[in-house]
Amino acid sequence: MVTTTQLSEPHIPSESEISLSQESSRILASHLKHRNLTQTLKVIEEDGSEQILEIPSTAYQLLIDILSQMAQGNAVTLIPIHAELTTQEAADILNVSRPYLIKLLESQKIPFHKVGRHRRIRFEDLMNYKTQIDSDRMQALDELAAQAQELNMGYE
Repeated sequence: MVTTTQLSEPHIPSESEISLSQESSRILASHLKHRNLTQTLKVIEEDGSEQILEIPSTAYQLLIDILSQMAQGNAVTLIPIHAELTTQEAADILNVSRPYLIKLLESQKIPFHKVGRHRRIRFEDLMNYKTQIDSDRMQALDELAAQAQELNMGYE
């Protein structure tokens, strides 16, 4: 179970979990009611008793997304949005080295604070940085593509 102060460990699905996830995500997605704020599920216990469960549509969609990733054999983990990350956890999310991340922190490109001698990065701040650099990269690619078209370099 994920708590607000702890990250879940990534889980790489087994072959049987991949197969089950494919079928489960397909079934759940086919029953998603996009206009509803909540989704209703029926839980059937081993003894045959039933329980009706209502969950937010966003949580239902998240469950579909998790199963879809598992169906592709991808490792899955959950990170609470207000979580504070270590430098290694943040570096792993950005797929960069820890020393490179520390340079980003020290150059004030990503906000952080210290707990004793240790740097902590809010997940939200890290994702804001990631969104910004992804946007900058897309803009640069668009500009390069436009230049290639202007120079008639064979890109349509």
